[in-house]
Amino acid sequence: MAVYDSVFSSLGLKDWCDSNGQDGPMSMADLMNQNTGAEDGAPVSAWDFPFPSMDALNDACGSFPQSRDLTKGLEEGFLGAKDSMSIVLDPLTQPLSWMLDGTLYAMLSTPWWIVIPLLLFVVKLVTQSWKLVAFVGVCLGGLAFIDHYEYAMQTLSIIFVCAFICVILGVPIGIAMSRSDTMQRLTVPVLDMLQTLPPFVYLIPLIFLFSVTESKLYGIAIILYAIVPVIRLTNLGIRLVDKDIIEAANAFGMTDRQKLYKVQVPLALPNIMAGVNQTIMMSLAMVVIASLVSAPGLGVLVLRGIRNLELGVGLVAGLGIVVLAVILDRVTKASLARIDSSRKD
Repeated sequence: MAVYDSVFSSLGLKDWCDSNGQDGPMSMADLMNQNTGAEDGAPVSAWDFPFPSMDALNDACGSFPQSRDLTKGLEEGFLGAKDSMSIVLDPLTQPLSWMLDGTLYAMLSTPWWIVIPLLLFVVKLVTQSWKLVAFVGVCLGGLAFIDHYEYAMQTLSIIFVCAFICVILGVPIGIAMSRSDTMQRLTVPVLDMLQTLPPFVYLIPLIFLFSVTESKLYGIAIILYAIVPVIRLTNLGIRLVDKDIIEAANAFGMTDRQKLYKVQVPLALPNIMAGVNQTIMMSLAMVVIASLVSAPGLGVLVLRGIRNLELGVGLVAGLGIVVLAVILDRVTKASLARIDSSRKD
């Protein structure tokens, strides 16, 4: 006799429970009870009293669903809606595949003596620091010297595309949150879920929706994982703008659009740039995990080192990722410092 038999009997559900007779094979628990000579009517001590979980209630009532029925139902429901979702999502996400594939092709087909100077020119343009240009040049040259140039360019290409899309989507969402408390209340729980969800969990539904050979699979995972900081800090930065400044703008007769683009966004730019910095760092972290679903780059070498127990390959690739992270962090922080100094001047 199961522990919760009396519960279903007192509710008058005994017939419903008996209607689903268990004619299948006996469970492992039943077999163990038989082998140990446990009696059906043996009382259960308070110490061993089971929690009323789905499986415990199923032991007392065969018609009550088990926990595996819940997970199976979720899987069947997702697979049933897969075709309908694919019809809508495939056209919407196809441009992401084109952007990723095009950027990867451009970076890899262009000679190194064009790509590296071009990257150094961009660093000089956004930071105005020759020391940082020299540091980036030495780092990229070191990666090329150990034959990791191609992998590093693949990683940078993915980060450039995904971080760009995160900024294009995240800044408007953050602005909308700052201008509407209702929008903020609706968006914050979604951001909390995206920020606390383990990175590997992002890949589970995407693997079922898209082919592993499609670059948008890992692109969407990276964007969902990395977009949260730029949204949060854009919203925070605009909300932290001094109320006196807003009142002064109102006194000058500025419209809402003028206040946004001429007052609030310029003053919130340091926070927005800090969000961009964190988004780039999180994109780099997710690129390594996305190598599990065919994302190219240094993450592939890290995964190879883990799978084949090649310590040297994994460590060198990991150090390459650290070098890229330092480069991206220094460049974005230097550009932020330049923006701050120009705004103060």
